[in-house]
Amino acid sequence: MNIVVLDRSDWRDEQHVRLVDRRADHIRAVLRAAVGDSVRVGELNGHLGHGRICAIDADSVVLRVELSQPPPPRHRFDVVLSLPRPKVLRRLFRTVAEYGVANLHLIHSARVEKSYWQSPLLAPDKVHDALLAGMERASDTVVPQVHQHRRFRPFVEDQLKHLCAGRPCWIAQMGASLALRDTPAGDAVVMVGPEGGFVPFELELAQAVIAQPVHLGSRTLSVDTALTTALAQG
Repeated sequence: MNIVVLDRSDWRDEQHVRLVDRRADHIRAVLRAAVGDSVRVGELNGHLGHGRICAIDADSVVLRVELSQPPPPRHRFDVVLSLPRPKVLRRLFRTVAEYGVANLHLIHSARVEKSYWQSPLLAPDKVHDALLAGMERASDTVVPQVHQHRRFRPFVEDQLKHLCAGRPCWIAQMGASLALRDTPAGDAVVMVGPEGGFVPFELELAQAVIAQPVHLGSRTLSVDTALTTALAQG
């Protein structure tokens, strides 16, 4: 945890917060902080700053907070990602939060098991917790917006063009002639398929609407590696 993210419920007045959960435990046990010490903090979806410890005991930590720095800029890519296996989903939530992705669109596709959509990790509180873990690592306060689309064709035909809103839309495809790293600078939407990639029908439909194929290199990558590779090239 490189930053303590504060929620509105933590505030006791305009300058002080009281922490009673794992964040207080972290300040006591990991940082080994004492009264008078300063820790880095940020308000959820707000500014960054520092909190000076006013009181600390076994039950709580009270901080006097000053917030003056804007959060880091968002990543230039919004991401459209075929829903991955539940065992990697939490890790991918952390990844998009660490990179500062503004919008993550989870979609269904032919190689996605329908049972994946029943994962408890898609519950709003579980999504928030996973994103928060990435934000704490990256010293960020802005929560990525996660959108769920359970039908591929309606998403592509009815929403993808509007989502791109004049931005390029790149779809990862092995063997494409253009590398993502060689695309023009600027905001864009990047589509990453499931293990095994998008099937031909999905590639053809997305390209007929707006998407342009790009490759992420010459190797076949797992979904979590492909996502990280794509974001690292942004």
